[in-house]
Amino acid sequence: MTASPSPDPGSAFDAAALPRRLVFFDGVCGFCDRSVSWLLAHDPDGRLRFAPLQGETAAQLRSRYPEEFPEGLETMVLAETEDGRTCFFLRSQASFRILGSLPGPVRHVALLRWLPRPLMDAAYRAFARIRYRVFGRLDQCRVPGARVRERFLP
Repeated sequence: MTASPSPDPGSAFDAAALPRRLVFFDGVCGFCDRSVSWLLAHDPDGRLRFAPLQGETAAQLRSRYPEEFPEGLETMVLAETEDGRTCFFLRSQASFRILGSLPGPVRHVALLRWLPRPLMDAAYRAFARIRYRVFGRLDQCRVPGARVRERFLP
């Protein structure tokens, strides 16, 4: 977890205006696309918002927080913003926090976050290396349907 300072009032990008929980995903990864669909189905209260790593929102955050949200990430990223502070979670920690924010029994999977982080991130990285081979690569980022469009940022 990395906490970032409040944005400058004169900044063109206002991080404080970000949704509380923003999930960045690889927009051309078949597994990531299916994961977003699953999260949408299991988050009926709309706690999560989404943006592709290849999109404008990710680019703006990368330029604002280059150390916390570096260029070239090929992992799920969760940006949590509260009281003008943005914290970034990567890899397994992002996954566990996302699952922990959902209602119902699935949130208990987040208890795995107590396992050693290096072990969990190693497993995450191993899966990430084969995800395109197993789940395919999409030609373009998802175009959200009208029913969920408001939950996506560019």
